[in-house]
Amino acid sequence: MAAVAAIAVTSAPFAASAAPSLRVDAVLPRPAMSSTRIAFARPALGLFRRLKVPEERAWGLRGGVAPRRGARGVAAVRAVWKQEVLWAEAPVADVALACEEHYHFVLDVSGNRELMEGHTKAGQFVQVKFGDSKPAFLAIASAPKVAASGSMEFLIKAVEGTTAGMLCSLGKGDKVELSQVMGSGFRMDQVAPAEDYSTILLFATGSGISPIRSLLEAGFDAHKRKDVRLYYGARNLDRMSYQDRFKDWEASGVQVIPVLSQPTGPWNGAQGYVQAAFSNDKGSIVGSQTGAVLCGHKQMALDVTDILLAAGVAKEKILLNF
Repeated sequence: MAAVAAIAVTSAPFAASAAPSLRVDAVLPRPAMSSTRIAFARPALGLFRRLKVPEERAWGLRGGVAPRRGARGVAAVRAVWKQEVLWAEAPVADVALACEEHYHFVLDVSGNRELMEGHTKAGQFVQVKFGDSKPAFLAIASAPKVAASGSMEFLIKAVEGTTAGMLCSLGKGDKVELSQVMGSGFRMDQVAPAEDYSTILLFATGSGISPIRSLLEAGFDAHKRKDVRLYYGARNLDRMSYQDRFKDWEASGVQVIPVLSQPTGPWNGAQGYVQAAFSNDKGSIVGSQTGAVLCGHKQMALDVTDILLAAGVAKEKILLNF
């Protein structure tokens, strides 16, 4: 497949009269009947600059996972987006190990009002890059109120040779470029009011817990519902992030069910894969009163969706973060 260099025209911040300079920003796949255009940054956009990005087909957006094409064209786990990307600079506020393979990554966005106000729903994401790296698509792990106070938090899986891996090696004060907040997030209005949807089932695997954490800490009236469960899968406890938050999540009205596929020590909890654990103990579900939220491994999302549909849950009540 041919590739096209996406060109952005930039100028010094707040200096619209300065002569702009051209810079190759990224190499992007060329879709059929598509072209890249050059656009001048407009002062009204504050600290952002414009870059036209062609259409992509993205699979589930998690922590440090770029969109990729899947082997099966299942609409339930695929989003088609076509949006102009605006880039801004932000310093790293913190990088720390969250578990064996995930990093807690925090950006300081207090210098950009558009970013502070852009995160309005759990499940939204940004693109982040460092230097000439390919952008990484990162689900925002913190609640919108955290962005309003000047920070954005992420859970990144450190994969060597990827942009996500590079981000995990940065230190406080290093600067990255990130896009505006993107995506519509979880459509929780589809499972409201709480009195009508007494059962909410949440499913996450690995770094897919990122947007689920944002949702849990933003709140969705869990305490007003009869049955709210989170099935959270990981290989073992050493690879399960946010364990220190489980008590707070449970206090909000959510039953947390960790599921380990390969426990390394004594383990009395659910074992195997998330979809199997749910199938074994899903109990009696009233489809018309049930909603679900999914993020994580593609096969998990497919299998859980099949189980929910068979139980009478409407497809539009099975929510994804894109």
